[in-house]
Amino acid sequence: MRMVDLIEKKRDGLELTTEEIQFIINGYTDGSIPDYQVSALTMAIFFQGMSDKERADLTMAMVESGDRIDLSAVEGIKVDKHSTGGVGDTTTLVLGPLVASVGVPVAKMSGRGLGHTGGTIDKLESVAGFHVELEKEEFINLVNKNKVAVIGQSGNLTPADKKLYALRDVTATVDSIPLIASSIMSKKIAAGADAIVLDVKTGAGAFMKSIEDSRKLAHAMVQIGNNVGRKTMAVISDMSQPLGFAIGNALEVKEAIDTLKGQGPKDLTELCLTLGSYMVYLAKKAESLDQARQMLETVINNGEALETFKTFLSSQGGDPSVVDDPSNLPQAKFTFELEAKQDGYVSEMVADEIGTAAMILGAGRATKESEIDLAVGLVLNKKVGDPVKKGESLVTLYSNFEDVEEVKVKLYNNIMISESKVNPPTLIYEEITE
Repeated sequence: MRMVDLIEKKRDGLELTTEEIQFIINGYTDGSIPDYQVSALTMAIFFQGMSDKERADLTMAMVESGDRIDLSAVEGIKVDKHSTGGVGDTTTLVLGPLVASVGVPVAKMSGRGLGHTGGTIDKLESVAGFHVELEKEEFINLVNKNKVAVIGQSGNLTPADKKLYALRDVTATVDSIPLIASSIMSKKIAAGADAIVLDVKTGAGAFMKSIEDSRKLAHAMVQIGNNVGRKTMAVISDMSQPLGFAIGNALEVKEAIDTLKGQGPKDLTELCLTLGSYMVYLAKKAESLDQARQMLETVINNGEALETFKTFLSSQGGDPSVVDDPSNLPQAKFTFELEAKQDGYVSEMVADEIGTAAMILGAGRATKESEIDLAVGLVLNKKVGDPVKKGESLVTLYSNFEDVEEVKVKLYNNIMISESKVNPPTLIYEEITE
């Protein structure tokens, strides 16, 4: 088998076989196939696409390129949730304890964030003492005992994907649906999930800006999952404005606590109940999505979800007192209000730019080496569609430095106020099951 022949085959729009895809991924992983040939192949895929079978074969070849997490010792059906990213996306912090409290095992492998705010691990490390450095046996024991635990990502999961992603980044082939879908799904499958729920974002703060592209990506990932024996469902949700109110690590932990108490933002609560219902249903803990939702609403109302969160934090060394007293979370030295300059209605909040404003305060990483300030960030006091009076606060800024003029300018440039009433954006556009 020669790589040049396979590049030519894909260039001409023909389907690669399972063996040919394995040859490519194995050769690229061990270094026998050079970057320049794989670059040519990714460009051919970018223009010619891939069939459902090719996508599934590419995904599994990347899964098999490294370690696989064996979760067979965890009792029950393991359902993983993946979000394609966004601003103020606190869903994992809520969903873990929420679905665990109705008996669904959540064995979560998470990473650190690069971008607007930290990743799930950064957010959880806002809680003093919390750690994710667990031995595999301890991790599995915690999931069996408490139904939820979070561990840091293994160093050798899907090494082929890491190499391929770095190459795509510098060859203008990142925006390829087959390559994005197989990249995401390979990591989820290697992490040991039996079933997968996907939250595919769409809008200004999302990787996919248009509903059409988000739909294509969601269908591609659902088909891959189902083709390789993992029951997979997807939700397409809005990210034209930030999700919830809080953007920043400790601030998002507080918002997660509020949501588990039943006092969270409407959009975050609704999205968590939707995603959580799919997780409970796929784990076969409920016979319908309606029944699953009722179960989740019950554990929020009776306090069990909040108690599960406390147990989860303390089991991994965290201070559970933050649940009852969020002032024990890291606190910023200064707060500033961004006041509306006119009466009207909030008509637009550009999610990615508002996320960048939080990053300037120190809530996120511009580079892998950047230090995150866990205390800082933004809390939105208005969302799209809300009425506002001149002088009312649109956003509260939490900062550890006094000069926040740059942040205020960015926020004013990306929060629009109109004279006429505006409808809030649709939160959930579609639910995809095949």
